[in-house]
Amino acid sequence: MTDHNRPSGDDQDTTHFGFTTVKTNEKEKLVRGVFDSVAGRYDLMNDLMSAGIHRLWKRFTIELSAVRPGQTVLDIAGGTGDLSARFSKLVGTDGKVILADINASMLQVGRDKLLDAGAFGNLHMVQCDAQYLPFPDNSVDCITIAFGLRNVTDKALALRSMERILKPGGRLLILEFSKPTNPLLEKIYDTYSFRILPMMGRLVANDEESYRYLAESIRKHPDQDTLMAMMEDAGFVDCQYHNMTGGIVAVHRGIKA
Repeated sequence: MTDHNRPSGDDQDTTHFGFTTVKTNEKEKLVRGVFDSVAGRYDLMNDLMSAGIHRLWKRFTIELSAVRPGQTVLDIAGGTGDLSARFSKLVGTDGKVILADINASMLQVGRDKLLDAGAFGNLHMVQCDAQYLPFPDNSVDCITIAFGLRNVTDKALALRSMERILKPGGRLLILEFSKPTNPLLEKIYDTYSFRILPMMGRLVANDEESYRYLAESIRKHPDQDTLMAMMEDAGFVDCQYHNMTGGIVAVHRGIKA
């Protein structure tokens, strides 16, 4: 299977960090630096960048998940806990929600926010790598990863790790920036991403470079059909995706056979 995370060519020791080619073993540290920098203003920037529409994207993802009381949900790259908070209410006292993130700074922001919101006692937090999930086989009913997969070094490895821990019939939902379906919209989106977004990062979060990386990482992420093929390669069945906001964002869903 083609590795969609690495630059073309024979050098398998390099990968993409935005538009920059870096050593594969350095990417995790670089990504961690980005999110250490933006963690404190992450929620505010999400609202500003999307004009609040990210809340609708997440709500639709939750509806597609069909999570029920008593189930176990893993929210990978869950960061500040938007999805986890909602899932905590859906699974109830007999269920469990695991908020997982590789970045300690993001988990700390999420912990504080969820405590302030009076989240249920069914919420657990785990710092872990999506490529090597530390959970038993066939132990989770639903996995979500929202705006996190594009930052994973080896996406194919992470997808296989997710497939392993899902129960048969369990669901994976990937909410991620994708490829606009309209050429005019794509041109407008490019202008926004590479001119306005870094400027907002500088003015609001005092960090232009991190938001430039975020824009670049979106362009290096597999498009809708490529990501769906990668899910199928990882063993998922009945894979499909739904474009939102003209394909700027897509939510993919796959089932473990």
